Amino acid sequence: MAAHHLEEDLESHIKYLRLAVAEAEKCTPTPTAFCVGCLLVVRLPDGTPPTILAQDIQENSLETHMLRPMHYRKPESCPPTPISLFPHITSVTLDNILSSTDVYTTLEPCSIRTSGLAPCADALIASKVKRCFIGVGEPDDFVKCEGAQKLKDAGIEVIWLNGLEAECLAVARRGHEAKKT
Repeated sequence: MAAHHLEEDLESHIKYLRLAVAEAEKCTPTPTAFCVGCLLVVRLPDGTPPTILAQDIQENSLETHMLRPMHYRKPESCPPTPISLFPHITSVTLDNILSSTDVYTTLEPCSIRTSGLAPCADALIASKVKRCFIGVGEPDDFVKCEGAQKLKDAGIEVIWLNGLEAECLAVARRGHEAKKT
């Protein structure tokens, strides 16, 4: 995406990141994990308005509940089938949808998980999403995260959205003890 086009759409990108922050605020805080919100937004090339495909929080695991080929756990946050969102397009496939999907996440997608679950970055790469908009980098509180670099190396465009870093980090660290300096 050209920088000029991103500037024109900056307001809508910030709107979706704010929705992801609202999702992160739903997380049950824990001292051993971050509270993370995420939205999947489809922008089909036919001019169809952007459509929220799914939204979820870290404790439900992006990889487990949003992307492992679009298997859904929470009907209230996800449609019965992604294709059903686009009835006017007869040739739409799950691969078309995913390759036109932008991810909005409050925190950089993890590249390693202490829980042993598959990292979110790997799920995004396997799903072949188009772009990932990130609110703030994952702090090194638990592991050294290289999720954004993994996405770039796999050909997924990574866009750091400026302006909500403090808000994204504050919600991410809910439930953590303040670090002594």
